[in-house]
Amino acid sequence: MLGRGNLAYKYYQQLIPKIAMEKAGIWRYKAEPYVYVSNIFGPESDKFGLANVSWLTGTAAWMYVAVTQYILGVRAEWEGLKIDPCVPSEWKSFEVKREFRGCSYNIQIINEDCVNKGVKKIEVNGEVIKDSVIPHVEGRRTADVKVWMG
Repeated sequence: MLGRGNLAYKYYQQLIPKIAMEKAGIWRYKAEPYVYVSNIFGPESDKFGLANVSWLTGTAAWMYVAVTQYILGVRAEWEGLKIDPCVPSEWKSFEVKREFRGCSYNIQIINEDCVNKGVKKIEVNGEVIKDSVIPHVEGRRTADVKVWMG
C-alpha cells in the first residue's frame, strides 16, 4: 500500500514457513515447514524460535490476500478488476490468471522500467483502457490483459 515493493516482498519471504523455520532452526521452530503459524517467539524469549499455533490461524489466508491483491496487485472492486502491482523492481515481467465474475483474465504484467509501483498503460483484448480498473463486461468469458508498469 505504501509502494515499497522490494520491502514488501522481502518481508513476505521472511514469513514463508520453510524460510522462517530455517532461520529459527529446525530444533527450535517445531512446526511443519508448510504451515503458517500465528507467531514465532522472538530473541528476548526463553522459547526463541518456537513457532506457535499452527493450523489454527488465519495467517495463510491473509498471506494469500497480501500476495495476490497487494504485491501482484490484482483485486476485485465494485466497478471491476483493479490492476495495481507493487513488486520488487528486478521483476521484469510476470503473469497472473484470475477468474472474476464469470470471466477468465489472463494478465501479463511488463516492468521494463524496473519500478516498484505504478501502471503506465493497460490493454484489454488489444484496446487501451483509461483507468487501472478493468470494467466488468456482461457475457465476456475471457480477457487477455497487458499491463505496462512505469
